[in-house]
Amino acid sequence: MDKIALEKPRPLATRLVILFAICCSSAAMPLTFTGPAVALPAISRTLGGDPSALAWVTNAFMLTFGSTLMVFGALADTYGRKRVYLLGLGAFGLFSAALAFTPTIALFDVLRALQGFGAAAAFASGMASLAQEFSGTARMRAFSLVGASFGVGLAFGPIASGMMIQALGWPAIFALVVGLAGIALPLAALFLHETRNPEASSLDWMGAVSFTLALTLFTYAVLRAPGQGWSDPVVILALLGAALLMLAFYRVERSVKQPMLDPTLFRYPRFVGVQLLAAAPAYAFVVLLVLLPVRFVGIEGMDEVAAGKLMIALSGPLLLLPILAGMLTRWLSAAAICSIGLLISAMGLFWLSRMPIGTRAWDISWPLLLIGIGISLPWGLMDGLAVSVVPKERAGMATGIFSTTRVAGEGVALAIVTAILSALTQHSLPEGSGMHTAMAAQRLVTGDLAGAATALRLMSEAAITQRYGEAFSALLLILGSVTIVTAIFVMLFLRKDDGNSSDDLAECSAAHV
Repeated sequence: MDKIALEKPRPLATRLVILFAICCSSAAMPLTFTGPAVALPAISRTLGGDPSALAWVTNAFMLTFGSTLMVFGALADTYGRKRVYLLGLGAFGLFSAALAFTPTIALFDVLRALQGFGAAAAFASGMASLAQEFSGTARMRAFSLVGASFGVGLAFGPIASGMMIQALGWPAIFALVVGLAGIALPLAALFLHETRNPEASSLDWMGAVSFTLALTLFTYAVLRAPGQGWSDPVVILALLGAALLMLAFYRVERSVKQPMLDPTLFRYPRFVGVQLLAAAPAYAFVVLLVLLPVRFVGIEGMDEVAAGKLMIALSGPLLLLPILAGMLTRWLSAAAICSIGLLISAMGLFWLSRMPIGTRAWDISWPLLLIGIGISLPWGLMDGLAVSVVPKERAGMATGIFSTTRVAGEGVALAIVTAILSALTQHSLPEGSGMHTAMAAQRLVTGDLAGAATALRLMSEAAITQRYGEAFSALLLILGSVTIVTAIFVMLFLRKDDGNSSDDLAECSAAHV
């Protein structure tokens, strides 16, 4: 057991201050990908860059954040959760501030990747620290508040970013992130108690490196393919390298004494169901947080504030409905609630696919609201369902496994969905333009309508916009179909071994400690 578990609980006021600090840092996390999504057209106008470089504005952060959560969770357990939290949060705030003064798109992408490392360290160690400060129902309430803080960042991040862009320019979007980190850092330094897992062994470096490199190569290949083609030798080599590294990761995890991710856990249906559930919001919700602001601002010509207001319809339900989902468990199983929520989201995606470019904001808000309502139901239960993954003593690993599946899934989904949208857009444009059509499609995906019109001189902007709208509708139909399939599998897996899976998972994990 952790040292803190053997001590008398600390005063409630102290623990509430710690909770407030972690809530502040958690609220800053979603701002780091909703803000740049709204600002992407403005960033493009200021820093320039080709479509691939602009795609990395979002993907660089999500890649490093998602791929290193398990690493920092293990480091927190081994070397101290407070230490890793403070170092991570400090780096997160520092790189966020530096982004506001970046002169080139290449440096911007590098800083976004470094920002992701800091965010991963702060998030994984912060959640692990919170698990040691609270227990029982108090812990569930504490994690619910952290989830609500994350929801606040999602709900109001786009409009807050839009207002700051309109008033002060896109560099201002990082001011709120730095401010929240600046509040959390001194409070955590003063009040957070250092804890670690005394039974933790050395970090699984081979597993960490192979996993991170596999995700990096895969993301790079998917982002490069729309411009160079899937037959491009570099794309093929990157995909092959990603597959080999993933195979190496699997073999390493099977052989080490204390792996980052125990492969034998996948024998248990409920564990598989929880991981599917963690990945589901990626393509039913999170990709829309990036793609829709780009569409609204870059293609439809909305100002950043109007786009931010419209995005509240999508993310606003996350403020309240996750609490309702917890209350519904008195009458319905978690599997049923999660599956119903995903089906509701699918309905919203199908509805949104029928909204062409130029539809009134009021009309678009209704399908967005339906998607948000649907995703809020599993969102409120995911963290609770994931508690059974590993014992409390490995809280950092528990946070890392579930959060890695969620965030790495989001990064991979964003790269894949962006590539699909680019391919659909290119297919919808007139044939015979060669590379100009491919370039125009990539420009449209990043919200650069003027650049697409330059590449396609024979088409009017209105015609280009219409073709892009048709491609976007086709993409939404695909996302809705995938969400329905996921809902079915989540129901099947989460219903299996409902009474015994938690104990089995704990025993399986304990066997590797």
